[in-house]
Amino acid sequence: MPAEATAGAPAAARLRLAGDRSARARVAMALLGLLLVVSALGALAVGPAMLPPGTVARILLAGPNGQASSLADTVIVWQIRLPRMLLGALVGASLATVGAMMQGLFRNPLADPGLVGVSGGAAFAAVATIVLSGSVLAPFAALFGIWALPVAAFFGGLAATLLIYRIGTRAGRSSMALMLLAGIALGAFAGAGTGFLVFMSDDDQLRTLTFWSLGGLGGATWGKLAAGAPMMVAALLLAPLVARGLNGIVLGEAEAYHLGVDVQRLKRLTIVLVALATGAAVAVSGAIGFVGIVVPHLLRLAIGPDHRALLPASALAGASLLLVADMAARTLVAPAELPIGILTAAIGAPVFLWILLRRRGLADV
Repeated sequence: MPAEATAGAPAAARLRLAGDRSARARVAMALLGLLLVVSALGALAVGPAMLPPGTVARILLAGPNGQASSLADTVIVWQIRLPRMLLGALVGASLATVGAMMQGLFRNPLADPGLVGVSGGAAFAAVATIVLSGSVLAPFAALFGIWALPVAAFFGGLAATLLIYRIGTRAGRSSMALMLLAGIALGAFAGAGTGFLVFMSDDDQLRTLTFWSLGGLGGATWGKLAAGAPMMVAALLLAPLVARGLNGIVLGEAEAYHLGVDVQRLKRLTIVLVALATGAAVAVSGAIGFVGIVVPHLLRLAIGPDHRALLPASALAGASLLLVADMAARTLVAPAELPIGILTAAIGAPVFLWILLRRRGLADV
């Protein structure tokens, strides 16, 4: 066999593999888009008061002041379920996307805003705002109004992320393992601070904090959506800017540098986007874990590691997952409502263990 043919065989195989993954990514994206539409319609139709999809569609087309159905159905769709559905979709998309970004940045499929302390820092700042807004943080709460909670959570998440980055970086070189361990320690420290604030809270604050810490969309309103959506939407729209750089950094920082990636700029931008999305999501929905681990990891197995496809696919799948989880939370123990954080933990923890076992070669799949 000619030498040229022998040398060209692996290259041809790689091209075929890349082509297969690209076609698979396009199919997956179309299916995920369809799943999101179905999930969104389901989120508007399913609940203690079941509404036929046709009725929901007519109410939406008629507008908030329309007469397509009864006044009660219009109020249910426009004032209760629509802001809740939009908030759930944004939170799910944000958590899954930042999970994919952090896994790419840390080159570790177990990296997640909850595991590396970003969610803990955001939660600590949000709890401090809830507990202390009537005393030492009163000027801050008065200055930012309805934005106080997401702004505080953003700066809490940003401070945690920057501290982790500072600890793990020396002489311009970052140790991802050290950053991961520092994030775990910082998350535990933030958890201790949050626990102390809970201990200081009164009965009303304690009840609010208990349900908030379990995660949920029960308090979704147009005002809460307006407070958190701009930060999450901005992070989602800017996420594609880091996709190509994350593809390079997966090979290693030196390799990414030789490919023309400004590694330090990529890290800074990724950190800001992670803090932006995580802070806003934690502020409006509480602590909802495992979405950032499970969704990107499963998608990476299905469509490959290319972040140009992985990031938007994670956004679509994360939004659908949280909408389905919210429907289950509203119906499983009706008329009561189960916190979403319990459901995502029940689904995510076994998957997390499977990832650990798979990495140790103890599972075949």
